[in-house]
Amino acid sequence: MGIGLPSIIQTTLILLICLASVATLYALLSPLLEGDALKKRMGAVANERDNLRKSRHNRLDNPHELRSESKGFVKKLVDNLSLEKLLAAPDLKDKLSQAGLRGQRPVYLFYMFRLIMPIALFLFGILYFVILNPLDWRLMQSLVAAFAMMLLGYYAPGIYIKNKAGKRMASISPVFPDALDLLLICVESGMSIEMAFGKVSREMAENSIELAEEFSLTTAELSYLQSRRQAYENFGRRNNHVGIRAVSTALIQTERYGTPLGSTLRTMADENRAMRVMAAEKKAAALPAKLTVPMIVFFLPVLFIVVLTPAGMRMAANLG
Repeated sequence: MGIGLPSIIQTTLILLICLASVATLYALLSPLLEGDALKKRMGAVANERDNLRKSRHNRLDNPHELRSESKGFVKKLVDNLSLEKLLAAPDLKDKLSQAGLRGQRPVYLFYMFRLIMPIALFLFGILYFVILNPLDWRLMQSLVAAFAMMLLGYYAPGIYIKNKAGKRMASISPVFPDALDLLLICVESGMSIEMAFGKVSREMAENSIELAEEFSLTTAELSYLQSRRQAYENFGRRNNHVGIRAVSTALIQTERYGTPLGSTLRTMADENRAMRVMAAEKKAAALPAKLTVPMIVFFLPVLFIVVLTPAGMRMAANLG
């Protein structure tokens, strides 16, 4: 038996109020619980640097032996079910690195969630739409809703990674031209490229933790990888931004052909500053179009009420 419409509205309002309360508490308490985000990020980069150093030493000491790696529950599940082939995602490692998730653990977690979430949401849809059926839908409509939730569970991990990568790039893009200027100053003052990257990572930490993390990780790769070209390629691959990829390509060409590094960085800094100005102009040009719908929905009704209410009251008084 279905539930009445007023009960559904009341239950929905209660749920919305509870969610709003939880979101408010999280927004107020999350800054207190996070701690020093910069210290955590730099600690993660230090661990990555230690891993690179250990990998290098192990390769030199035991060139013909592979290191044994302990398998956790998630890794065993993914390997035993062959989820990498069954639920294959193109360029998954690049997308995870663009979202700031490095290593093998995020890869296995991605495949595990891609397996579990569709099943869990499908069972929830069957329970809610078919068995409980608070909306009094037909069986076919309820099944379609359950399958829609299953598809949502399948694509939800990819959507989460894409949104996380977008937020990360939104933090990096505005300050990257300033980082290039500082990198140019360090190189022209006589620093090596490794020292320059390390100096920029420390100086840019207050403006963008993500960019400081990228420069610090590139510093570690320049020190411990076999070739600088690989470190530059990784720097461009981890950041899905036109300017950063162009800088990565320019650094690779400089390393290969021996062109002056200072002039290359100066050209790249000018181009990235121009790109930042163009992005700001694009946002400013799109602002009137974005304001059209809010003005129609919110401003015009209020304006009509303010203008027409006195006239309506006078007409009502004159007509008795």
